[in-house]
Amino acid sequence: MINDLDETLAVLLKRELPKGVAEQVQVSFHAPDDQFPPPSVTLPAIDLFLYDIRENLELRSNEVYVDRRSDGTAMRTVAPVRIDASYLITAWPSQSVADPSEDEHRLLGDVIRALLRYRTIPEDVLQGSLTDQDLPLPVSTLQPGRLQSLGEFWQALGGKPKAALNYTVTFAVDVAKPEIVDLVTEKILKFRLQTGTDS
Repeated sequence: MINDLDETLAVLLKRELPKGVAEQVQVSFHAPDDQFPPPSVTLPAIDLFLYDIRENLELRSNEVYVDRRSDGTAMRTVAPVRIDASYLITAWPSQSVADPSEDEHRLLGDVIRALLRYRTIPEDVLQGSLTDQDLPLPVSTLQPGRLQSLGEFWQALGGKPKAALNYTVTFAVDVAKPEIVDLVTEKILKFRLQTGTDS
């Protein structure tokens, strides 16, 4: 499921970035450490580093859904668990440009514009298992991330600090198997006749 989310975001960026940028830039999901870019990545690149996955407790639900069927049974399912996947997005310009920092900021600006267009991931870019999601995939862009300290984060990766933005996508995970249950299809009323005398 995580790889489907990665592919979805790559498709979204390639579609929404300016045409000239989309044709040149590579979307990567590697750690932005001091070894970046790895041999498999050519610059310029947009890197989406998945650094945090956790349950969204605000969207936790105990609801049970019942889908009635014509054979007198029903499919009983519980609400899915909602998961937040947080990415740290960085831009990596080509080393051949005259001013790499200017190009980096331009790329990051293009990414911001592309991602801010949507409050949920558009259905037509969903990939793999995400196409079966019954709920929309809300996103938050430019909000505080889960990282306690960006300085410590960059130090741990051994790299130099870079401009970065946080991007969080919320998706659903079905954790319980649907259960088939019998329905009440008729009501039977029983009456008992009582006899007695009033005094």
